[in-house]
Amino acid sequence: MAKSLLRAAFMVSAVSLIPAATAGIAAADMTINRDIERFVSVYERVKGDYVDKVTDEQLIKGAIDGMLASLDPHSSYLDARDFKQMQITTDGNYGGLGLVVSLEDGAVKVVAPQEDSPAAKMGIKSGDFITHIDGKLLYGGTLDEAVDQMRGPPGTNIRLTIVRPGRDKAFDVTVTRQIIEIKPVKWEIKDGVGIININGFSKQTGQMTRAAVVSIEKALGHKPTGYVIDLRSNPGGLLDQAVEVSDVFLNRVEVVSQRGRDKRDIERFFAQPGDFAEGLPIVVLVDSGSASAAEIVAGALQDHHRGLVMGERTFGKGSVQTLIQLDDATALRLTTARYYTPSGRSVQEGGIEPDILVPQLSDPDYKTRPRFREVDLGRHLINEAKVDNSVLEADDKSDPRFTATAEELKAKGISDFQLDYAVKTVSRLSKTQVAAAGSSRKGSR
Repeated sequence: MAKSLLRAAFMVSAVSLIPAATAGIAAADMTINRDIERFVSVYERVKGDYVDKVTDEQLIKGAIDGMLASLDPHSSYLDARDFKQMQITTDGNYGGLGLVVSLEDGAVKVVAPQEDSPAAKMGIKSGDFITHIDGKLLYGGTLDEAVDQMRGPPGTNIRLTIVRPGRDKAFDVTVTRQIIEIKPVKWEIKDGVGIININGFSKQTGQMTRAAVVSIEKALGHKPTGYVIDLRSNPGGLLDQAVEVSDVFLNRVEVVSQRGRDKRDIERFFAQPGDFAEGLPIVVLVDSGSASAAEIVAGALQDHHRGLVMGERTFGKGSVQTLIQLDDATALRLTTARYYTPSGRSVQEGGIEPDILVPQLSDPDYKTRPRFREVDLGRHLINEAKVDNSVLEADDKSDPRFTATAEELKAKGISDFQLDYAVKTVSRLSKTQVAAAGSSRKGSR
């Protein structure tokens, strides 16, 4: 009886999707019916004959997950657990290590440690593989299972075995779980330069960025020399917050556009009147972990020549996901559009190329550390205007500006070379700007 009802439900759903108006549509309808018949047959066979007892919930979720996984790496079904986790990520705090991880051929790979998190403080880096937890092999399970093992009550310890590309042996790191406070925006001042560190794009990121500009000016008692917008290891987030952050530094220009399946379906987003930073020099710091919304900000400031992009090529995620809530506890995250920078560039696969390529010399492993990007993900969307950056990134010619070793920098008190170089660049740009303004005033007399 249950099987018959299931089959009937699928059939009714299929028929309701397609109005039988033409012979072509009718033929398509018949094809869909055959495909659904095949699916129901497999479902019934698995339910009845699989070696272990499986539930309807297991099979339906697996079918949905498989359907979405066949499309692209960012479309997914959020069950009650996943949906709650997404809400925590955008709104709240949790007890854990502060790691963004992915699954690569059954192995858990670190995408990026969150800044100031327990994992970051213990030296865990992007590209590391976590092979064991408390001596137990971590392989072949789901990503949810791995994350569940790493989370736990604050104050408890967990021992991770790390395999780092470029190193001969694995090593253990003991990390103490803490409450991970999601602070999307932090700021500091160095040598008169305002540094705005944006770690993610959650609901308050735009507002907090604007507040950071105000706080920097108040702390200095005057306007800063300029700003460094640090988007390194920023995995992205909400599109509207990327627009708001860009709006802080842009005036009446396009920030980003998105285009869906229909090429005529173009939605454009614009900055409101007024540059909150009042034209002061800006350097945007990016790396291979800067993705999605972070790339929108970097691309907008770069295209409008409002900021100098510095660091490494970004992740290359140029797609937009729409959250479609199915009921109170579940939702569908579906890729519905590609986004484009103001000049019409798609960052999909290729990412944002920095205006100045600056290696992280203070990291002794930077040369051997693998870069994990969108193009490395299975079934990623293809950029029709794909650019091969492998030749550029394989260039071994040494830049005379970037020859210092990590030890030499440490002796000088420089723990973050990219940030240090960015701050000095802002100072140089400010002097150039002042000199140009003075020359202009003299010429007008």
